[in-house]
Amino acid sequence: MAEARKAFVCGHPIAHSRSPLIHRHWLARYGLAGSYDAIDVAPADFGAFAAALAADGFAGGNVTIPHKEAAFAAAARRDGAAAAIGAVNTLWLEDGVLCGGNTDAHGFAANLDERAAGWDDGGSALVLGAGGAARAVVHALKERGFRRIIILNRTVERAVELAQRFGAGVAAHGYEASGHWLRDADLVVNTTSLGMHGEALPVDIALLPDDAVVTDIVYVPLVTPFLAAAAARGLRTVDGLGMLLHQAAPGFERWFGTRPQITEALRALVLADIERTA
Repeated sequence: MAEARKAFVCGHPIAHSRSPLIHRHWLARYGLAGSYDAIDVAPADFGAFAAALAADGFAGGNVTIPHKEAAFAAAARRDGAAAAIGAVNTLWLEDGVLCGGNTDAHGFAANLDERAAGWDDGGSALVLGAGGAARAVVHALKERGFRRIIILNRTVERAVELAQRFGAGVAAHGYEASGHWLRDADLVVNTTSLGMHGEALPVDIALLPDDAVVTDIVYVPLVTPFLAAAAARGLRTVDGLGMLLHQAAPGFERWFGTRPQITEALRALVLADIERTA
């Protein structure tokens, strides 16, 4: 019998994470010997935790808030996405060396590939927010060839810093400029937490072209006020749950050797958990 491999998700706090539900579903579906557990790691303890992964018998794991930049620093090797984004959400051991990757950009793009075919045919994207999630989204958009990426943020200085990180084709403005940029946006992405508690975004959906795609990385609630307004206008919308599911797959393959499929059964499982804990 194959030796059971161990993986984890760590954060602070971590009890809310649905990653164990996802990875345990895959372990059971593919009949693999292994475990996946949530571990609460305080920021002051992360360095020691990461250094002890091999000794503790872990193949690797996921990293979430607030440890993604600390994981970037801890990794001796990083993939291209992690280097571009400046954060690591997936750790694994390779010949005893701690390696780090970032699968958030992959998860974002794969979700749209599945739910809104042709989303990357246009050349202009509008990104709302300038935090860590926005970094992953901008990286994904650059990889998919968007010629113009406009970042809108309440604090313009933070948006400017993000735009400068990615260089040509990326610009930054405050929300007051949204009216100008919405009119010819092919894609609009909300990367902020606005909408989780019913808040409205400071942009006017009515200004978007009729063929625009609107997506939100928030998945609780599944349909945010932003997505509801876009759907009411007849625009194509994509919720954020698929990003969570797709970003998990590369790590699972790293640790357990099987590339898992994103199925409707898995989506339904996570949705049921969201409804149960709402």
